[in-house]
Amino acid sequence: MKDFNRKVQEASSRLNKSIADAASNLEKDTTELISYLNEEVVPAVRQHSTKALRVAAEKLARMADYLETHKPGK
Repeated sequence: MKDFNRKVQEASSRLNKSIADAASNLEKDTTELISYLNEEVVPAVRQHSTKALRVAAEKLARMADYLETHKPGK
């Protein structure tokens, strides 16, 4: 019985270490992912969003000009 308890304790210890290692790796990877998103993705999205808004504004201005010049006659 003593040998069984020791084996269970060793297995439990190995499992706890594996879980602790996995949690540590997950925390590290999460930190790296957040850093990547903040440093690379967010600025790129902002830049492309700004460009898209400028293009949309230009097309809306053209549409407004077209509508003004092609008013239906009454």
